[in-house]
Amino acid sequence: MTDVSKSNDLLARFACLFAGALWGLFWIPLRAIAETGIHGLWAPLIWFGVPTCCLIPVIIWRWRQFVAGGMSLQITAFTAGLALTLYTFSFIYTEVVRAMLLFYLTPVWSTILARLILGDAITGLRLLAMSLAIAGMLIIFGLGLNFPIPKNIGDWLGLASGIVWAIAAVRLRQADKYAAVDLTCGFFGWSMLVALIACLTLLPEATPSADQIIPLLYWMVPIVVLLVLPGAFASLWGPKFLNPGLVGLLFMTEIIFGSISAALFAGEPFGGREISGILLIASASLLEPISDLFRARHKAAQSS
Repeated sequence: MTDVSKSNDLLARFACLFAGALWGLFWIPLRAIAETGIHGLWAPLIWFGVPTCCLIPVIIWRWRQFVAGGMSLQITAFTAGLALTLYTFSFIYTEVVRAMLLFYLTPVWSTILARLILGDAITGLRLLAMSLAIAGMLIIFGLGLNFPIPKNIGDWLGLASGIVWAIAAVRLRQADKYAAVDLTCGFFGWSMLVALIACLTLLPEATPSADQIIPLLYWMVPIVVLLVLPGAFASLWGPKFLNPGLVGLLFMTEIIFGSISAALFAGEPFGGREISGILLIASASLLEPISDLFRARHKAAQSS
């Protein structure tokens, strides 16, 4: 591995950790939107619509790259956007805990797809990391050894979102020639479109008024520009350089930050059980990077 590829690999891992951490906080603005009286089904549309509008100048500036990317670029962006939209809507129709757990079976689907499509090996270290991560989730969510079997539409949306994101991660790995900025624009654009179709189909009578939306922009735009757009960029740039299964594990920082933020801002319990689960998930996320570091040092010592 060249120095450039090593640098990209390390930065990509940090990008995925960073993106997962930010997505662990996105329930906060979604709840804030819903608390203004806007129906919960319409909250995701507003959340996706604001960054899409912010990106319009970028889309105009890079329209040639969009055209050059063709259907492959759009399918990749659509797949990632669909995964996020399904995941967001799953919160509306089921418990947040169930939605997160079903979504974060993603490393399993990603590892299988990476093996079938990319030919990546399934190592014992990867299996250990997945086991630690899933055990950590079960501990945090107080589910013992029981997996939640999908029982309602929200559960199925959570499960489907994880599978679709696994497909997106594989496509991102295959389509590493596309600029992450173009993928980010398509990601939010498709997310907004899918959410709009869902809202107009399921609950058109709850369409929010301009008087409800405009006051939200004063705090949403700064958050979108400073946090959401960089987080989305990181979540689409990092997977271009990493195995999809590893991407799924690194993104599980969402559960860590989601659990901590829920305790701080929503009064959710946070004690020994949550700390134990977080440590297991953190161990799973860091297992392969630390192993790679020791392997590189051992190789350097042998060659010196």
